[in-house]
Amino acid sequence: MIRSRTAGPREDENDVTTLYVSHPAALEHEVPSGHPERPDRMRAVERALENERFAGLVRVQAPRAEPEVATLAHPTEFVEAIVSAVPASGIVAIDSDTLLSPGSLGATLHAIGGANHAVDAVMKGECANAFVGMRPPGHHAEKTRAMGFCLFNHAAIAARYARKAHGLSRVALVDWDVHHGNGSQDIFWDDEDVLYASTHQMPLYPGTGAPSERGSKNTIVNVPLRPNDDGEVFREAFENGVLPRVDAFAPDLIIISAGFDAHRLDPLANLRLDEADFGWATRKLMELADKHAGGRVVSILEGGYSLEGLGKSVAAHMDALMGR
Repeated sequence: MIRSRTAGPREDENDVTTLYVSHPAALEHEVPSGHPERPDRMRAVERALENERFAGLVRVQAPRAEPEVATLAHPTEFVEAIVSAVPASGIVAIDSDTLLSPGSLGATLHAIGGANHAVDAVMKGECANAFVGMRPPGHHAEKTRAMGFCLFNHAAIAARYARKAHGLSRVALVDWDVHHGNGSQDIFWDDEDVLYASTHQMPLYPGTGAPSERGSKNTIVNVPLRPNDDGEVFREAFENGVLPRVDAFAPDLIIISAGFDAHRLDPLANLRLDEADFGWATRKLMELADKHAGGRVVSILEGGYSLEGLGKSVAAHMDALMGR
């Protein structure tokens, strides 16, 4: 599934070296037939990245985090409850959408470990930026609630890890998944050191994400889009609503919750973005990262349920990260 090698320091600080982090454990989070958050999503990502234009990617396997690492964003009691709920066989439901199989814990812990490894790599200058391709997604996981296909909030954990392990003052978490990241908003509601900025369709699951939801420190930025909005509307909203707030926040690191379910082919929502829109948004965030954060960007896969749309969007996103 993954060709592994260790990322080394860049010979030239102007080189754009992109790290791709994944692990076969992503395939082991099993779901019933017909569930949209299925292992084929990772196969679609892998197929897209088999193209020869991605030969320059540095590819590493995600390490497995210990469960207590999740307590950076979740209470210990919640983490222990998820760990103890994992079945020895079969599939159990946390809710109608969020499921546990014997391989689910390994998948989410490798996702956490992969995201934190990506943070380490960009902070040490081993790569310019990184994309973490794992499942299940994470941005719906609240402090004490797994939901929306998500068990632990990988992006939120990575943001807290970046501050704890590398002493960063400010981290921006930008989320363009078509569904609002209620979990990330919940975790960072009272945090003045993490900016959470989201574009998403509204109305749509999970029902949060109104512009009036700003957090107690005014570090929550919600820029909702309407059903059937296209890439032009998305770009305008991103340009006027998200980018100025990230710029003013002047983060030391930008983390992207990179969901690709706003693509026009996606079956779970009604936005009409094309893969080029994700490439454009990636480049815009890279410009701000160059300005404030030494170019440091860590992107973490969230949603995307059309296999064709997901593959094309990941390819466009990776093209941008690689400087094309």
